[in-house]
Amino acid sequence: MTILVVGAGATGGYFGARLAQAGRDVTFLVRPHRAEQLRKRGLRIVGPGAGDGAGQPVWPSLVTAADLTGHAEVVLLSVKATALEAAIADFAPAVGPRTTVVPFLNGMAHLAVLNKRFGESPVLGGVVVIAVQLNDDGDVVQLSPPASMTIGAQDGARTSRVQDTCDQLSGAGFDVSTSDAIIARMWQKWVFIATIGAMTSLMRGTVGDIVEVPGGRELGPAILAEASAVATAAGYPVPGDAIASTTKIVTKAGSPVDSSLSRDVAEGRHAEVEEVLADLARRGADHGVRTPLLDLATMQLRVYNNSRHSSP
Repeated sequence: MTILVVGAGATGGYFGARLAQAGRDVTFLVRPHRAEQLRKRGLRIVGPGAGDGAGQPVWPSLVTAADLTGHAEVVLLSVKATALEAAIADFAPAVGPRTTVVPFLNGMAHLAVLNKRFGESPVLGGVVVIAVQLNDDGDVVQLSPPASMTIGAQDGARTSRVQDTCDQLSGAGFDVSTSDAIIARMWQKWVFIATIGAMTSLMRGTVGDIVEVPGGRELGPAILAEASAVATAAGYPVPGDAIASTTKIVTKAGSPVDSSLSRDVAEGRHAEVEEVLADLARRGADHGVRTPLLDLATMQLRVYNNSRHSSP
């Protein structure tokens, strides 16, 4: 295998499908139910941002954990944080001495887990920018273009491993770049998704819904201030232009923007609160940074998650 994609959900499905369309040697490691679905229908990218070839099925190579053999050159890891330990157990046999693991999970906690299992050198940092979700048919719905991927060594070194991985992933219909400050980039994205996630899940509405009501316009910037203060205290201050851009997004009247957290709640799925919000607030507390709005959103989503488990 050249590229093993772990997780054929929206994000992993999108990047894996694009790579397969570009003729790369791509294998998807999937659960039996998802394998059956993909064998019947193929993997399709649809929606307003899909562009040319929208809806055309890709018939990728599929493997389940029980049948996984051989080492991959690149493992693209795109699963929910709650599935990380199980995913590691599944794909670990595909990690050899020359394998590079590129995770695209929310937050930062996954790096410590992967580093402990495989060592820091094979595990790159990664950031993707993409607006996708799965529909009821299992298709990847691309809500808007473009899509991009940034990777880099955790220590910032410009290694052949990083460049070789970039070369493997380039030229497949999405932008790929490397960064010698990938951890800072990951913190920047974390601040962004935590701000949008806390705002929309706490208020159960889109940015436009929230901005429309009295006081709503001030909520996003207030959460952003907390999240960015944590990043600064941790040594990764968010650049001013990124703060300005996020402020514009969370104060835009009529905006349909929501978050994966709020969509999970709306659709009755487990909310990824511990990795996106709770860990950020905990790191703030460790640095003496108060985060009352992040704490409130964390509490609310924990109550929601608990109620799912207690429901008949």
